[in-house]
Amino acid sequence: MNTTIAILGATGNLGGRIVKSLLEKGAAVRAIVRNTSKDDDKTEKLKQSGVEVIKVDMSSHQELVKTLTGATAVISALQGLKDVIVDTQSTVLKAAIEAGVPRFIPSDFCTDFTKLQPGDNRNFDLRREFYNIIDNSPIKATSVFNGAFAEILGYSAPFVDLKNKDIGYWENPDWKVDITSMDNTAAFTANAALDENAPRKLLIAGFQISAKELQALASEVFGSPFTLTNLGSIADLGANNKKERAAHPEGENEVYASWQGTQYLHSMF
Repeated sequence: MNTTIAILGATGNLGGRIVKSLLEKGAAVRAIVRNTSKDDDKTEKLKQSGVEVIKVDMSSHQELVKTLTGATAVISALQGLKDVIVDTQSTVLKAAIEAGVPRFIPSDFCTDFTKLQPGDNRNFDLRREFYNIIDNSPIKATSVFNGAFAEILGYSAPFVDLKNKDIGYWENPDWKVDITSMDNTAAFTANAALDENAPRKLLIAGFQISAKELQALASEVFGSPFTLTNLGSIADLGANNKKERAAHPEGENEVYASWQGTQYLHSMF
C-alpha cells in the first residue's frame, strides 16, 4: 500500500490505538512527536512496532513541512486547550498544505458539535473554531464524530452511577445517545485516513442506547436492580453548567474542568 499517514498524538491513548489500526491495515505510519517529549518508552515501543518516529519543534514551520512531505494524510489525536486545538493544529495545517498533503483529520472525536450552540461545551467550541479554519483551507478534511467513548460507562458519573447503582437522564429516558469504543473509533479513523473519498463528517456510533435501556442492561450485568433518576431538563443542565463555569474560572486553564464533564453530558443528550 503506497500510503504514509502522519499522526500527531501517537503516544496518547486514542492515538496509540489509531497507530495500531493503521499498521494492521498495511499503512506506513510516521509519528510526529514534540522534541520536548519525555515519553521515551512510548516512542521506543512505536519504533519497535515499525513506526517512523520523528521529533519536531512544533513551532517550526520549516521543520513541520519537511517532516510532513510525502504523507498522504495527517491525523491529529492531540488533546489540550486553545494553544493545542486551535494554535498547534493551525500551525500543522499550514505546514501540511505547503508540504502538499491532500488530507487532514483533526482531533474532534466527539459528539457532532456542528449541531450544538456555541457556549454549550467549551472543548467543542475550540474544535468548532478549528473546524472553520480548516474549512477555509484548500485541504480536504474529515471529522470523526463518534458520540461518547464507551469507556466512560466504566466510570461513576451522573449518567451511569455504578456506586449507587443509578442511571441518570435529562428530560427523556427514551432518548438514545451515541456511544463508540475507542478501538472502533480508531479503526474508523484509520479507514477514513486511507479513503480519499471519506466524507467531511464521518458520523459513527458503535451502539445507541437510552437511559431506560441502560438501566435494564446494567441490572442484568451486575445482577441487582439499578434505579432510573430524572435529573431535570436539558435547559436546566445547560443553565447549571453556565453557572458552574462562571463560579469556577480556574477551570478555563484545565482541559477537563469540573464543569466540562457535565458539559459533555449536556452534549450527549
